[in-house]
Amino acid sequence: MAAISLQGITKSYRDNLVVDRLDLDVQAGEFMVLVGPSGCGKSTTLRMIAGLEEISAGRLVIGGRDVTHAEPHERDIAMVFQSYALYPHMTVHMNMAFGLLRTTRLPKAEIEQRVQDAARRLRITELLQRKPNELSGGQRQRVAIGRALVRQPKVFLFDEPLSNLDAKLRTHMRGELERLHAELGITIVYVTHDQVEAMTLGTRIAVMEGGHIQQLGPPMEVYREPATRFVASFIGSPEMNFLPVPIDGGAGRDWLDARYGAALTQPGTVLGLRPEELQLATEPPADAPLRWVGTVQRVERLGAEAYAEVLVDQSRVLVRTGADAQLTSRQPIVITPELSRLRVFDGATGAALTAGR
Repeated sequence: MAAISLQGITKSYRDNLVVDRLDLDVQAGEFMVLVGPSGCGKSTTLRMIAGLEEISAGRLVIGGRDVTHAEPHERDIAMVFQSYALYPHMTVHMNMAFGLLRTTRLPKAEIEQRVQDAARRLRITELLQRKPNELSGGQRQRVAIGRALVRQPKVFLFDEPLSNLDAKLRTHMRGELERLHAELGITIVYVTHDQVEAMTLGTRIAVMEGGHIQQLGPPMEVYREPATRFVASFIGSPEMNFLPVPIDGGAGRDWLDARYGAALTQPGTVLGLRPEELQLATEPPADAPLRWVGTVQRVERLGAEAYAEVLVDQSRVLVRTGADAQLTSRQPIVITPELSRLRVFDGATGAALTAGR
């Protein structure tokens, strides 16, 4: 395993700037997830680490060695693609062994041992004599991971490897990847647009947008303390609610003014709260310094819990509640927040504001 350092990495295609002076240090043995919407630059960043895209500016260091302009085979990395890219005419065994047979001088006995070890770890030993068209999507993905594993590289790169799988298989494969990382302590850089994958897999996650990292940190830190409105809306399922700031004289405005002052007068400034950070009541609690009055639009019951959609002015607010909550459409309702979780986002920059500013 090896550390990776991206220092001012930039990628542009003529006048199109895709990644802009990106700085990122990945620790040895870390599971780093790059997450963001399509076009944010995450896959381009991964491909620059792999050597599949030329770096326009900046410096890339892997394991203490400058590999900015090194060929892919000189970087000691292995990449797993979304499309699996297996040879259809070869058995699973040969798909896993072929790269070593072609590019190394390892003894055949050593190659065989590596294939068997990887197959055992990935629980595909019984599939070694099958061909890819005889496998399920999840099995093919394990073979693709096994092909990378046998190379014993310093760094593993994953480019949206689970996006072709159905929901049940994705959940299962997330568990397999987490187990593999825990067992081997390997360095992984993993790209996904799926924030659930990011939250469940990453040691740290880098939320990207517009070729920049908007926030970097442990998953729950990013979830609980988003640095910008973009991060707050992208991370979390369901996403964060953005509620209007009460007008002058409105319920809770004095309480907010005492903490955030003039920042609340900025046009577009909103309050951010997640569905589980809100409570519903038919009457305003006597000790609630901040509240909103709305109307229930619908209730989505998911078995163990339910989500109520409430219309507050022109904002639709989602509140998590008990599965047996007695709520009906068009019912007047009062929403109160968990005040310790309240966030305020600047209307001009989208940045999260700190109380007292």
